[in-house]
Amino acid sequence: MKLILTQEVSGLGEPGDVVEVKDGYGRNFLMPRGLAASWTKGAEKQIAAIRRARTSREFKSLEEAQQVRASLESGQISLSAKAGSSGRLFGAVTPSDIAQAVSAGGGPALDRRKIEMPQAIKSVGEYVVSVRLHPEVQVRLKIKVTASA
Repeated sequence: MKLILTQEVSGLGEPGDVVEVKDGYGRNFLMPRGLAASWTKGAEKQIAAIRRARTSREFKSLEEAQQVRASLESGQISLSAKAGSSGRLFGAVTPSDIAQAVSAGGGPALDRRKIEMPQAIKSVGEYVVSVRLHPEVQVRLKIKVTASA
């Protein structure tokens, strides 16, 4: 089955990529979740629009992405969230929360879709998440989650 990715799928591709997947994976997973659309000859305009949107969100050059990586790796991002007495959060820290904390701390505006969390952050502590700034540049952010008063 030939599909056009509308969002990034780890291990498969970026938005705007045309991919060939098994019928069941495309029909039962990718399409119901809005991660892909059917490929047709008339979808070339849609592919171009998705690629334009993707390039506007990405860092323009490899050098710029490396400079941002150097500035992000040097510091630690602090987040405060409501937590119980045992340190367990009411809810979880999301990639959107991390992106907002980075920009509030004077860092660059990050796309929440580029933040990869190996595990859900549901308690107070220190965590490491990775952010793909550029296809060739990935940064590991140190996140410190504290309980808010």
